[in-house]
Amino acid sequence: MKRILTTILFLAVVLSAMAQIRVATPNIEMVLTAEEGKTLNLLYFGDKLNDNDFANLEHAGVLDQNVYPAYGMNCPVDAALAVTHADGNMSTELVIESVSQVMEDGAQITRVKMKDTVYPFYVTVCYRAYQDVDMIETWTEIQNLEKKPVLLTRFDSGYLPIRVGGVWASHLYGTWANESRLVQEPLNRGTLTIKNKDGVRNSHIDHAEVMFSLDGKPQENQGRVIGAALCYGGNYELRVDTRDTDYHEFYAGINPDNSAYTLASKEVFKTPELALTFSNEGLSGASRNFHRWARNYKIAHGDKERKILLNSWEGVYFKINEEGMDQMMQDIAYMGGELFVMDDGWFGDKYPRLNDKSSLGDWVVDRNKLPNGISWLVNRAEDHGIKFGIWIEPEMTNLVSELYEAHPDWIVKAPERDPVVGRGGSQVVLDLSNPEVQDHVFGVVDRIMTENPDIDYIKWDANMSIMNHGSQYLPKDKQSHLYIEYHRGFAKVCDRIRAKYPDVTIQACAAGGGRANYGILPWFDEFWVSDNTDALQRVHMQWGASYFFPSIAMASHISATPNHTVFRTTSLKYRIDVAMSGRLGMEIQPKNMTQEEKDLCRNAIAEYKKIRPVVQFGDIYRLVSPYDGHPIASMMYVTPEKSEAVFYWWKLETLYNDQLPRVKMDGLDPDKVYTVHELNRIDDKPLPYEGKSFTGKFLMENGLEIPYRHYVNYYKRNDWASRVFHLVAQ
Repeated sequence: MKRILTTILFLAVVLSAMAQIRVATPNIEMVLTAEEGKTLNLLYFGDKLNDNDFANLEHAGVLDQNVYPAYGMNCPVDAALAVTHADGNMSTELVIESVSQVMEDGAQITRVKMKDTVYPFYVTVCYRAYQDVDMIETWTEIQNLEKKPVLLTRFDSGYLPIRVGGVWASHLYGTWANESRLVQEPLNRGTLTIKNKDGVRNSHIDHAEVMFSLDGKPQENQGRVIGAALCYGGNYELRVDTRDTDYHEFYAGINPDNSAYTLASKEVFKTPELALTFSNEGLSGASRNFHRWARNYKIAHGDKERKILLNSWEGVYFKINEEGMDQMMQDIAYMGGELFVMDDGWFGDKYPRLNDKSSLGDWVVDRNKLPNGISWLVNRAEDHGIKFGIWIEPEMTNLVSELYEAHPDWIVKAPERDPVVGRGGSQVVLDLSNPEVQDHVFGVVDRIMTENPDIDYIKWDANMSIMNHGSQYLPKDKQSHLYIEYHRGFAKVCDRIRAKYPDVTIQACAAGGGRANYGILPWFDEFWVSDNTDALQRVHMQWGASYFFPSIAMASHISATPNHTVFRTTSLKYRIDVAMSGRLGMEIQPKNMTQEEKDLCRNAIAEYKKIRPVVQFGDIYRLVSPYDGHPIASMMYVTPEKSEAVFYWWKLETLYNDQLPRVKMDGLDPDKVYTVHELNRIDDKPLPYEGKSFTGKFLMENGLEIPYRHYVNYYKRNDWASRVFHLVAQ
C-alpha cells in the first residue's frame, strides 16, 4: 500500500505541470520531460548529473527530442511505431496521459502511458534503471482498446537521438565459423542498418548490439561511449538514420519485415527490452557495464563458476560408443577437467543417427551404440569424479525420422509447397507457435532429465533457419505472426524448463555462435562462440564477442591440429592461452595426444582453476586490438578490488625483424604492488621478471617487455608465441 500511495502522489505532481523525470543508475542518467497532453521528450542521456546541473539542464541547449515518434503526422521522418487503425487511418499521434515511478526488485521502474489523440489506442513507454549496475532497459507496451483489430507494421522497442559530431559505430558481423567480427565505421549522412531475418538464430551474420563512440575514432579505455543491446532472440532491425538535422536517430526493435502484427481488441503487445548504457571510459568501459549487468541479471547462473569440460564432437563426431565415451571421460578426469559432454550421434531407434541426414526428433538411445543407456554413462562419469552432459537439438527434426512420420503438420512449411530442407538434405524446423510442439520440445528435456536426474549440462543446438515462410498451425490471416510467435513459443518452453530444472547448465549452441544475444541468455548459461575452434581466428571472434558478453558466457575450447575448420596448425601452448581467456574447455580426442601434451593441458587446467574467478568475474580491459593492424593482440581481466589480474598477449603473425609494441596494462591500482607469475610456461628458463614485483603505476605506464618467441629446444620452436601472466597484489 505504501508503494501505491507514493506512486499516486508522484502522479499528482506530474499531471499538474511539466516535470523532468530522472531515470538513473549509480553512474548514468536519462532525463525526460513529461506534461499531460504533450509528447514525451528526452533531454539528456549520459553521466549522472549533480543537482545543480539537473536544475539548469533545460537551459543548456540539450536534446528535447520525442522519445517514441509515431508515423503519420510527420511522414518524411522515420518513426518507432507505425499503425493502421481499424478504419484504415495510418496516422497515430501520442500524448502523455500518466506517469509513474516505483522501485521493484532493486530497480527503478518508470512507466509513461500515452494515448492517441483520437483513438482508444495506448502506448506505455517503460524504463528499468538498475540500482547496482549501470544499465537502463526500455521497452513499450502497445494496447488496443478500439473495437476492432489494428495492424502494427512497425513496433520498435526504443529510439535514441545521438548528437552529430564525429560519432563512430562499433558492431559485429560474420558468418558460420567466422562469427563476432568487429567492424568500426563513422556515421555519415544516410542510413546504417543492422538486421537479421534468420527466424531461429540471430547472431551469425550480424549482432543486435552496437556501441557509439561520441568523440571520434573509437578508443578502448577513454572517450564517451553509448552502448545498446536489443534483448531479443528473433529477427531484429537496428537502424541509424542521419538526415539534415543535428542528430543521428537510432531505432531498435523487432524486424517488421514480413511480420505485420494484427493486434486484437484489448490485446497488449510488449516489445523486447532495449538495454542502454553510457561510459566515459571508452569501449572497454561500456563492455564492463554490459558484463556486470549480464552476470547479475541476464545470464543464467551468472554468479557461479563454470566447469572445465571436454566435448566429444571434434574428437569422434557421430562415432559414439560406450568404450569411447568412457575413455574420454577417464582422460578429461586425469587432466583435471570437471565435466564430459556427449555430443551428437547418441540417439535413434528406427533411424539410427549415423550422420546428419536422419533421426532428429527421435530422442531415444541408440542401443547398438550405447547398450546400457545414458544412465550407465552418468554413473561412469561419477566413478571418474566428473559430471556428465548431453547434446540435443529439440527445435528441429529430419524428414527421415519417426517424429516427422507421425507429425508432418508440426514443421514450418509454406502452404501448398514442399518443405525447404537444410543440413543433411533433410533437416527442417519445428513450428514452436504450435502448443503441441512446445509440449514436445519441453518433453525432450523433461524425459532425459527425469530418467537421468544427475545430468549436469545440456548442449542445446539449433542448426537451421526458417527457410520457407508458413505455419501449419497459425490461421491464414495470422501467417505474418510466424517469426514472433516462434520466439514466444520458445520462451514458454524455456520458462517451463527452468521452472522444473533451475540448476542444470545449458549451452546455447546454434550452428556455432548463432544465439549470442540477451534475448536467449536469461535461460542459458553460455553460448558456443563458433564451430571454428582455430586459435588464431578465435582471438578475433572472442575479442568481438567481449564487447557485449562476459567471458563466463563464452565457451572457448582447446582443439586438435590441423584445425578441423581451417586446417591451420598452431602450437598447443597457443591454443591453451587463447582458450583460457574464456570459459575453458576441450574439443579434442585425448587418446590422440602425447603424454607430454596431456601433461601440459593438465597443468594449464590446474592453473586456470586458480585464475578462474578473475577471468569469469573480473573487469575487462582490452589493450591492443587484433583489428588495428598490429602483429599482436592483448587484453586483461582485473578483479573489482584490483587485488588480482590476468594479462593475455598473443602474437598474430611472424615476420623477420618485426618490431612488436610494448603493451601498457590498465585497470590496476597504481599504488598496489603486483607480483608477476607466468602461466603455462614452456620456456627452458623463466622470464626475467618472473616472481618480481612492480607497482600498478609502473605496469600501466611502461608495461613489460615480452619476447617475440619462446626459448625452447630448437626442434620444438615454431612461429606461435603467447603469454599469460597472473598478477597478485602483495
